[in-house]
Amino acid sequence: MASPLQPVEPLFLPKHVASLTEVEAKARMGRLAEALAHHSRLYHELGKPEIEDRTYDLLYRELELLEERFPAHASPESPTGKVGGQAVAALQPYTHSQRMLSLANAFTHDDLRAWEARRAEDGRLTGGLRQHLARDDGPPVDELTYAVEPKLDGLAIELVYEDGRLTAAGTRGDGHTGEDVTHNLKTVSNVPKTLQPPFPSYVSVRGEVLFTLAGFEAMNTRREAEGMARFKNPRNAAAGTIRQLDPAVAGRRPLVFFAHSAGRGLEDVGSHQQLMRRLETLGLETTGLGVGCADIEQVIEAIEALGAGRDSLPYEIDGAVVKVDSHELQGRLGMVTRSPRWAIAFKYPAPTVTTRLVQVDFSVGRTGVVTPVAVMQPVQVGGVTVTHATLHNEHQLLRKPEYLGGLRPGDLVFVKRAGDVIPRVEAVQDEPDRGSRPLARFPDGCPECQTPLVREENETSPEKVLIRCPNHLTCPAQLRAGLRHYVSRGAMDVDGLGEKLIDQLVEQGWVKRPSDLYRLTVDRLTRLERMGHKSATNLVAALNRSKNQPLARTLVALGIPEVGEATARDLARNLRSLDAVKNATVEDLKSIPQIGDAVARSIHAFFADAMHQAELDLLRAHGVLFPPEPEEEPREATASPLAGQTFVLTGTLPTLGRAEAKARIEAAGGKTTSAVSQRTSCLVAGDKAGSKLTKAQSLGVPVIDEEALLALLAGTTPTR
Repeated sequence: MASPLQPVEPLFLPKHVASLTEVEAKARMGRLAEALAHHSRLYHELGKPEIEDRTYDLLYRELELLEERFPAHASPESPTGKVGGQAVAALQPYTHSQRMLSLANAFTHDDLRAWEARRAEDGRLTGGLRQHLARDDGPPVDELTYAVEPKLDGLAIELVYEDGRLTAAGTRGDGHTGEDVTHNLKTVSNVPKTLQPPFPSYVSVRGEVLFTLAGFEAMNTRREAEGMARFKNPRNAAAGTIRQLDPAVAGRRPLVFFAHSAGRGLEDVGSHQQLMRRLETLGLETTGLGVGCADIEQVIEAIEALGAGRDSLPYEIDGAVVKVDSHELQGRLGMVTRSPRWAIAFKYPAPTVTTRLVQVDFSVGRTGVVTPVAVMQPVQVGGVTVTHATLHNEHQLLRKPEYLGGLRPGDLVFVKRAGDVIPRVEAVQDEPDRGSRPLARFPDGCPECQTPLVREENETSPEKVLIRCPNHLTCPAQLRAGLRHYVSRGAMDVDGLGEKLIDQLVEQGWVKRPSDLYRLTVDRLTRLERMGHKSATNLVAALNRSKNQPLARTLVALGIPEVGEATARDLARNLRSLDAVKNATVEDLKSIPQIGDAVARSIHAFFADAMHQAELDLLRAHGVLFPPEPEEEPREATASPLAGQTFVLTGTLPTLGRAEAKARIEAAGGKTTSAVSQRTSCLVAGDKAGSKLTKAQSLGVPVIDEEALLALLAGTTPTR
């Protein structure tokens, strides 16, 4: 059954909580309490959850923070007062006694050879180390040797044992501080609660917690039988499970843990391969797939062999880890800002699978562009069930060479997830009966409003021809997409106006353009299905608050083609008022740094359009202020650490939200854009980085992680 509540999006960051007024906080606390009670009942009583466990935890944490700040408004019936049994009230910080590092990546064999060459020539290994290093349990170390093992696609965890007993467990976090998840790791079946003797008085063990593919499928089958939604992929499900507040939830899910290294307590072990054997004697499980290699060519052979058997493994791996085997040499080599010099991760290409193309659908976007979408028989790709993949444009649908003259429903297609994230149809299998099947073609009319479609040719790039629905005024698909964009967080940020509610407003005919949103009243909204008085009141209040959004946000909300958040900020900073932007000539716009001819012409054409001018007048009539951008205070002459540099963000950063990372880059004098190009100074890549990472690597754009970004912001240069 659908939820009677509008979606409540987690905004639990302390910065967000601190920014709310008392009135705003009180309203938000009410919505959170109502949503949490609703979702708790769906999960525990009805067995029909509508949100992921992690989403629930974030909502819960935000409510806790708000109640700590405004205790007078905490309800006696708050969900935060009802956590009982052995569940923890919230995840607490976990401090690593020894920093938990991430690994640099290699993508080709030449990358590995270059890494090995740097190790062999490293000055830290001079001074007779290779000739004179000797251990009691082996011959002198006079060569660099390596260990290769699978790179597990799970959640990094540290276990701490004191006097042989498991006393603590934490996530990696930023390497210094993670989250305390001891209560959940104690429920993982293969994590020993006590070590096998002899054991050191203190030892910290690092590894990955994950689902085996069989365990993941069995869990999803059970969830379906109980009327619950399937989890989408093993890695995210493991991360969400291990961060549950109630250990009973984790205890019901078949997680496993594999050890791959140690922090403190086993310093007497001489090599990585010996360490793995020692961990096994203590009772910890390893993959058992690690091998020793005498040189980098053997490393490459081992990696290829592991990759060839990747599909037969009982769990997901996304690469192989290569380590200098000797711990003594590891210590000499040391680390750079974020990763050890003595280890590197080789990332395998995304796996490719085959399935049947069922049909090609066509979706209509905010600007009327019609995009073909492949609908396929469900297939597992990298632990995720894939049924749809965008085909981007007419050129790809009909003329991409790998598609053998165009896609035909019934084709056997090769599918991969680009960057292990975005589903993509790579190629088509030639079959004897392909010619008897009809080609998929664009419709003559808009699939939503039946308006005849128009072609927009691109003389310089025929592959970029666009097919568009010109009915910008009344096409329901364009209206829905435009409204979703208008109220999104980066634009007018209207809390409580989600996709389902927008669909209802359009179907009722109450909203035909963004300005109509400000004509909605509480009485009218309560006539909608599952819209209570409180939710309607909160939505009207959120719409009224949006009228005061800064100029840059309102420019984003207008949906000007080619104008994203970065360009909107450039316009606001340089022209400082809506009227100045509206009246600017193409040459005026081109004089702004980072705005080229195409973008300038797009902006000018938007504001010259009579329909857009009329909508701006209506928005102003309803009280949208488009407040002028205040003049910037003169900057001191000191150099900003990121002055003149352009950054692109991709993936999920460990501690910084996307908005916070952008704000900090810009405060340090840098600029952020959404697309990677030759002009990009640096790509900041987080977890599950996708196509932007691939493009950056192809262009030779430097790639850094959050830790290196923080070092740059602090004015220091991370060692590469």
